[in-house]
Amino acid sequence: MEWSAELSTGLLQAAPDAILVLEDLRIVLANDRAGQMYGWSSAELVGQSVEVLMTEESRALLPARRQLVGSARPGSIGTLVTTARRRDGTEFPVESSTAIVETPRGRLAVAVIRDITDRVRVEEEKARLRAETQAHRSQRLESLGQLAGGIAHDFNNMLGVILNYANFVIEEAETPAPDLKAIAADARQVVRAGTRGTDLTHQLLAFARREVVRPEPLDLNAVIGEVQEMLRRSLGEHITLLFRPGPDLPSVIFDPGQVEQLLVNLALNARDAMPSGGNLVIDTARLGDQVRLRVSDSGRGMPADVAERAFDPFFTTKAKGEATGLGLATVYGIVTQAGGEVNLTSEPGLGTTVTVLLPAGGETVPEPAEEPAATQGRGETVLVVEDEDALRDVAGRILTGAGYRVLSAEGGSRALELAAGHDGEIDLLLSDVVMPGMLGKELAERLTGARPSTRVLYMSGYAQPVLASQGTLDPGVALLEKPFTADDLLAAVRKRLDS
Repeated sequence: MEWSAELSTGLLQAAPDAILVLEDLRIVLANDRAGQMYGWSSAELVGQSVEVLMTEESRALLPARRQLVGSARPGSIGTLVTTARRRDGTEFPVESSTAIVETPRGRLAVAVIRDITDRVRVEEEKARLRAETQAHRSQRLESLGQLAGGIAHDFNNMLGVILNYANFVIEEAETPAPDLKAIAADARQVVRAGTRGTDLTHQLLAFARREVVRPEPLDLNAVIGEVQEMLRRSLGEHITLLFRPGPDLPSVIFDPGQVEQLLVNLALNARDAMPSGGNLVIDTARLGDQVRLRVSDSGRGMPADVAERAFDPFFTTKAKGEATGLGLATVYGIVTQAGGEVNLTSEPGLGTTVTVLLPAGGETVPEPAEEPAATQGRGETVLVVEDEDALRDVAGRILTGAGYRVLSAEGGSRALELAAGHDGEIDLLLSDVVMPGMLGKELAERLTGARPSTRVLYMSGYAQPVLASQGTLDPGVALLEKPFTADDLLAAVRKRLDS
């Protein structure tokens, strides 16, 4: 069956790609898509040399292509990726497929040309993303090394203090006439170093959003007012702290401990930026349905490239091993976990301002619930489950000394055996959260299934298995965070028993 000229023309014009029919190098037929692609009308293209559509790159391929067209058998001679030129001189990538056709008027080349600009752009974007991924992977590895170095530096300092002052205590205690005041002073140094280690651990957990969050309605002005003196001591006498509380401030739903941590981190950053002294201004204000907390210093400021990375994890401008780079990253983690926003502006020589926006809560802050005054036991039985032997002994010693009866187990299986063989009541299960063999949550479920009256108090430095979303505790869950003091433990146990 022969095709009509009308059908052939229709097929030519319906093609989504440009089609050029060439006799030697002269264009003898072009469809409308070719005109649109190259910026000429199809009628204008006919009669011109195909070289008018070529770039230097595609023209360099012309001799070999021309020889192939003259010698090849009828049919496809393959696909070529190169570039083409529009009427206005702009160049673009193309994919060209050419076939040889024998006709009564001689040998013709039919070229089907596709604009692959979008495809090239996608491939370039993929290549860019691959390069970025590789760069980010390298940066993460470098960041982890920086983090490890910073933490090792800080913890080595603390451990050096603890080990040496503990030895001082031992040496003094073993003398014939020990100086109790000297022993007490050395022991306080051990406690102080341990507290610094606790603070660093909480900072790491807050950065990783694994810190236990206990949000409550807060008067932000009141909280800042309570920590002013601590901030002044942290800043030193060469820096003036100014607090400008905004009027009619609604409450914010926030963990009070995290507000303190946020302010301390910002204050310490500001102190480092003002080695010769200056002013640190903290102000608050109501902005619609948000509360603004702004911390501004008059320090040396940061160039734009440093300011852009200020909240990046592990980023620090201090010497290697002198800082973890967690300060502002921790601030970012705390604020975003609370549903807020934080940003930073800085100019070299003009100082830095960190602005925190928090969702406003109610207009008033409820009165805090009264803490139990008494922490002593009344003969209640406490089952202590902790896989760390020394810590289990510490908890048992504290509780026994406070008037509790203590059962101890190193893990979930042993705890269930003890409970099964115990004839009396077990008033409280005090269990670590993460233990080998059985998590504290499973132990609690199995024990309370057999003893419904037993209350549960978890203790952990990493409580993720008992946390709900946003780092808050599951309903009805009570948690004592490690490391804890005797007062912390006794208050938590008494509160859980009396609740």
